Amino acid sequence: MQLVLDHVLTVAGFMLALALAARVLREKRPPGSTAAWLMAIALVPYLGVPLYLVFGGRKLKRFIRMKGQLFPASGANGTESEAPVGAARVVMSAGFPPPRQGNFAVLHASGETSFDVMMRLFDAARESINVATFILGRDETGRAVVDALARKARQGVQVRLLLDGLGCLWSSRSFVQPLRDVGGRVGRFMPVLPLQYKWSANLRNHRKIVVVDHAVAMVGGMNLTTRFMGPSFCPERYIDASVFLCGAAVEDIETVFYDDWNYATDESVDGAAALNGHFCEYAPLIHAHGASDPLMADCTIQVIPSGPDVPEDTFHDALLTAIMEARERIWMVTPYFVPDDSLLKALALKARSGCDVRVLVPMRSNHPVADLARGPALREICAAGATLYAYPRVMVHAKAMVFDSSLAITGSPNLDMRSIYLNFEIALFHYSPVDIGRTETFIRELQRASHFMQPDMVSRSRAWAENFCRLLSPLL
Repeated sequence: MQLVLDHVLTVAGFMLALALAARVLREKRPPGSTAAWLMAIALVPYLGVPLYLVFGGRKLKRFIRMKGQLFPASGANGTESEAPVGAARVVMSAGFPPPRQGNFAVLHASGETSFDVMMRLFDAARESINVATFILGRDETGRAVVDALARKARQGVQVRLLLDGLGCLWSSRSFVQPLRDVGGRVGRFMPVLPLQYKWSANLRNHRKIVVVDHAVAMVGGMNLTTRFMGPSFCPERYIDASVFLCGAAVEDIETVFYDDWNYATDESVDGAAALNGHFCEYAPLIHAHGASDPLMADCTIQVIPSGPDVPEDTFHDALLTAIMEARERIWMVTPYFVPDDSLLKALALKARSGCDVRVLVPMRSNHPVADLARGPALREICAAGATLYAYPRVMVHAKAMVFDSSLAITGSPNLDMRSIYLNFEIALFHYSPVDIGRTETFIRELQRASHFMQPDMVSRSRAWAENFCRLLSPLL
């Protein structure tokens, strides 16, 4: 009997491994990721199979079926413009909205001013406040956010707070109970612990979104914790940036929020009640008191969500298009530099062709594994002629890119394979000279405060560690 049971289990395990291998081959993954998973499943199936079941899923058709299609009628709303560059056409061909004209925008690169503007928007809210964050800190900033949202909920404003299941693991229950007690709604996006409803140990909502009264929005890399923003200066605060905007693009941003909210909470909130045309009164609020950042008017902005709920790798494809179309410069700021082979090869080719390729990273990030994994990629583009910068003081968490004078990119995606292929992200593509110039100024200020980086040859043990961490990057 035991022999029969062993035989049945062996055959079942083999069939499961074969089915998973076929699934890996059908998924749209980087070649390194596909090879790594196939080797894990084939060579160590008792480890590879359960790891894939927990961590391996990427484009999930059930997500798309349950959440519905983002922007099913993208051309029907807002003010459209002709696609100014190839990246915009790539995004539109995937069914996403076109660039929206007529936005007011400002980029805040200070955690103090971003916090000040956000709290002033909360105070001004009359109808609704929608907030999504990866991390809500159990600290001064987190408590101030919860208190402000609870105060507005008590006044009758519809408040929705969407928290990631992993990033907010310790702040999604009792910490936000004061908001629930006064009628505010709190949702958890994909709890991380097994056997919970719609759980995932690997897929994370990395989008940071604030929308007030359907008319003004904040998008960027700042989490709602003291490490990123707060009412007073913090010497250990990360360098990051957030874009505040009013205008037609806000509706597209809120559509992404509602799609995530409805999936996480099983509600059916419709964002059709947007206050179109009533955003002008909010424009003065997004320009913080005493801030030097200019208010940018008549900006053309395109909203690009990415993640497992999007059928194609649209952000990756648009980014690759922008790199290949650049003729004069490609400037990038990213906390983690672990691009896939196609992006890395494209950057190296542009550097060899004489394009001004500059990449700025923190001297040391908050993830040592990512610092190891970035070594081979940095050496490759440096050898091709790119200029590398390392910011020495504190962690740089900002994500900003400029391509020639035709496109700037801000938002939540990092330049690593987790952000590009696994996380739920949201990016803004800027096409107007004024906001491209502001993003250029932000990057240039960081470059001036950084050291030139010249990756040296490393020891054999260091190279082994770097290659091992890079091998893990498609799996993480």
